[in-house]
Amino acid sequence: MQFTRPSLSPLNHREFRLFLASRFFYIMALRMVATVVAYQLFQITKDSFSIGIVGLSEFIPVITLALYAGHVIDKSDKRTLLLKGILSYSVCILALVLITTKTIHNSIPEKTIPLLFYAVIFLTGIIRAFAGPTSSAIIAQLVPRDDLRFAASLSSTSWLSASILGHASAGFLIAGIGANGTFFVILGLVLTSAFILSKVPKQPIMQTNLSVRAWDSVKEGLRFVFSSKILLGAISLDLFAVLFGGAVALIPEFAERVLAVGPIGFGWLNAAMDIGSVITIATLTFVPLTKRQGYKLFYSIAGFGACIIIFGLSKIYFISFAALMIAGMLDGVSVVIRSTVLQLTTPDEMRGRVSSVNSMFINSSNELGQFESGFTTRIFGGAVPAVIFGGSMTLLVVIITWFKAPGLRKFEY
Repeated sequence: MQFTRPSLSPLNHREFRLFLASRFFYIMALRMVATVVAYQLFQITKDSFSIGIVGLSEFIPVITLALYAGHVIDKSDKRTLLLKGILSYSVCILALVLITTKTIHNSIPEKTIPLLFYAVIFLTGIIRAFAGPTSSAIIAQLVPRDDLRFAASLSSTSWLSASILGHASAGFLIAGIGANGTFFVILGLVLTSAFILSKVPKQPIMQTNLSVRAWDSVKEGLRFVFSSKILLGAISLDLFAVLFGGAVALIPEFAERVLAVGPIGFGWLNAAMDIGSVITIATLTFVPLTKRQGYKLFYSIAGFGACIIIFGLSKIYFISFAALMIAGMLDGVSVVIRSTVLQLTTPDEMRGRVSSVNSMFINSSNELGQFESGFTTRIFGGAVPAVIFGGSMTLLVVIITWFKAPGLRKFEY
């Protein structure tokens, strides 16, 4: 099939189609793991702080290794590096299968089980430090530069579609076959992802000076990001929005104690933001943002913060779901703008390092935001005030950045 519409033209390239399919199954597996682990931990501990510790367990290796990972990515064959990461992730899933067996539950103290979850998630954080930025950096090698803008949107759409299915299906599977059976399904998804990616040919190494020392390479990537005010501003604004607006981490407590829904309702709540995001990104794939992207970035993140506050105040499932879905729709605008800026402004030989800096800011802020949500739940004595605080802080960050970064406000591409 030949795709003639410009926004779909990246799909004319077989390697890109295979990459999207592989990434779809991998991201679906990642989201299912996050959902099942959060649900299991809350059932064991009845404390959202344990979910915050999961975020911290993943945040530490990501933030520690991100810059070095960028150096490794730029001097490596990205397809092979990504394939090794996915296969390594399958080993972690096997560990989760073992942890959730009845034999393990009956043979060790219940207080030890959360520690085993934290240890496995720590290992997945190491893998994500390399695999996440590699997934972003490899796109430029799979499509021509003229198609990069559209490839970034298609990649985001695929990522969010997989995230929706992962969150929602995990809730159904927990209800139907339990956590242990769900981890077997996840293992199948990860192995399928690895098989599809193995069909993509090895990619050439783009970095020209392979003998450069790791620290010098890292500094070069950091200098580029911090000298690009627009890229830095977009990343920073998104970082604080994700950090303080991490209501998703507290959904297990909201589902059980505030909204009184079971695992299926929990799964759909987990998927609500991603449903909103994929609606926006799919729309923007066909009707791209053509002007005043900077202003739209600010408006969307402010609206995101307001929706998080509404979610925190709501005691009605429909309103809570709608608030999260609209928050996801607004977040989708931010994702499109940031990913497009990242792809269009980064030199090919620095994509690994720049993607790693982006990952350090954005992806690790998800985990740190998860910890922040669990921590503030302890401080404020409950999930409701913690979520309202997070949404309010997101609005405050938008107001401060509006006055401090006029260049980002007026930015267009």
